[in-house]
Amino acid sequence: MPITVSIVEDELKTRESLLRLLSRAPDVRCLGNYSTGEEALRDIPVEKPNVALVDINLPKMSGIECVAKLKIKLPNLRVLMLTTYGDSDRIFDSLRAGATGYLLKNAGYAGLIEAINEVHAGGAPMTAQVARQVVEHFHRIQKPSSDMEKLTAREQEILGLLVKGFLYKEISEQLKISMPTVAMHSRHIYEKLHVQSRAQATAKFYGQEI
Repeated sequence: MPITVSIVEDELKTRESLLRLLSRAPDVRCLGNYSTGEEALRDIPVEKPNVALVDINLPKMSGIECVAKLKIKLPNLRVLMLTTYGDSDRIFDSLRAGATGYLLKNAGYAGLIEAINEVHAGGAPMTAQVARQVVEHFHRIQKPSSDMEKLTAREQEILGLLVKGFLYKEISEQLKISMPTVAMHSRHIYEKLHVQSRAQATAKFYGQEI
């Protein structure tokens, strides 16, 4: 079965570009595309896609507000926020609203499809550029949460790489372990830290309240 996707993006050229990229992927099917959060809230709960690509900066209702309302109606919806380099201040607001990952608008075909597949499989994709923005969001590193002490040495090692924006494949190659093993450790990390995504784990790593 293909992964079903809905797009919420107000810029026509960007939306058309996303549609073209998705049309090239045999295992992905776009159910609908919307220019406003209001339209998305009307139709996406009916479409029930696996993944939603949502622009942070939407007119009128923001992408963050749109995600929060969508998650109430579709708790299992996986949301990838479409961001630019200047959106770091909104990343944690998106996280609290229920976003799962962050994707740069210029990610290209490979980055887009990889992110959709990863988020659908239970991961939380976040490009290295966005990860750096997350790190820069903090003025100083705070004392880690006591939950961090529950992690094994290997889990701490993997979390450190996740925080830096490494993909599962890159972590697998660097640590010389399989991708399923990386995914397993990631799940354990999320469970021990009481988080649901890479971005939440990053916040916890730096002592930010979720």
